Amino acid sequence: MSLLSDFFVILLETIRDVFPIVAIIFAFQFLVIRRSIPNIKNVLLGFVFVILGLALFLYGLKQALFPLGKLMAQQLTDPSFIYSVSQIGQTLHWTDYKWVYLFAASLGFATTIAEPSLLAVAIKAKEVSGGTITIWGLRIAVAIGVAIGIALGTFRIVTGTPLHYYIIVGYIMIIIQTFYAPRMIIPLAYDSGGVTTSTVTVPLVAALGLGLATNIPGRSPLMDGFGLIAFASLFPMMTVMGYAQLNSLLFQYRSRLLHQNNEK
Repeated sequence: MSLLSDFFVILLETIRDVFPIVAIIFAFQFLVIRRSIPNIKNVLLGFVFVILGLALFLYGLKQALFPLGKLMAQQLTDPSFIYSVSQIGQTLHWTDYKWVYLFAASLGFATTIAEPSLLAVAIKAKEVSGGTITIWGLRIAVAIGVAIGIALGTFRIVTGTPLHYYIIVGYIMIIIQTFYAPRMIIPLAYDSGGVTTSTVTVPLVAALGLGLATNIPGRSPLMDGFGLIAFASLFPMMTVMGYAQLNSLLFQYRSRLLHQNNEK
C-alpha cells in the first residue's frame, strides 16, 4: 500500500505541475488564436500519457536512480575499495580515485546516448542539414563531451578546487572555438549543451555529485556536490564544434585528393 500511496502523491504533484502548461496552451489556442484544436481527443489522450509517464519516471527516480547513484559514489570512495587491507589508514590522493573518474565518464557517456531530448535534436539536425550531420555522429560527439565533463567534475570534487576556474577557462575555449568552427554548427553546438541536462542525465549525475561530496572527507554536499551538471552542459559545446571542424577538414582533404586525381 505504501508503494501505491507514494505513487499517488507523485501523480498528484505531476498533475499540479503540468496543469499550468496545459492551461496556457489551451488559453492561447481558444482566446488568442481562436481556433479549435484538431484531433482534440488524441491531444487529451496524449496529455494523459504524458502525466502518467512523468509520474512513473519520477517514481522510478526516487526508488532506483537516486539511491543507486549515491550507493555507487559511496562504494567507489570507500577506502577499503580504493586501497588494499594493508594500506587502509593512509592519506588518500586524488590519483587514488581513478575508478571514480572512469565510472563518471562511463555514466556520462551512457546516459547521454540514452537521452531522448538529444535524439530528438539529432533527428531534426539531420533533416535540416540534408544528412550532413548524422544522428549517431552528433549523439556520440555530445556523449564524449559529457563523459569528459563529468569526469573532470568529479576530479574537481575530489580535489576541492573552485568551480569557477573550470567554467571560466571552459567558456574561453568555447569562444575561441566559435571563431574557427563552421557557422552552421555553432547554434547546434550551443543547443547541444542544453539538451544533455535533461530527464536521464540530470538525476544520475546529481546523485553522483552529492554522493561523492558526502563521502569524501572535507567536502561539503552543498558547496561541492553541485556543479557536475554545469560540466555536462559545457563540454558538449566543445566536442560538437570539434566534430564539425574535423568533418570540415576531412571534407577539404577528400576534395583535394579528388582534385589531384582529376588533374592526373
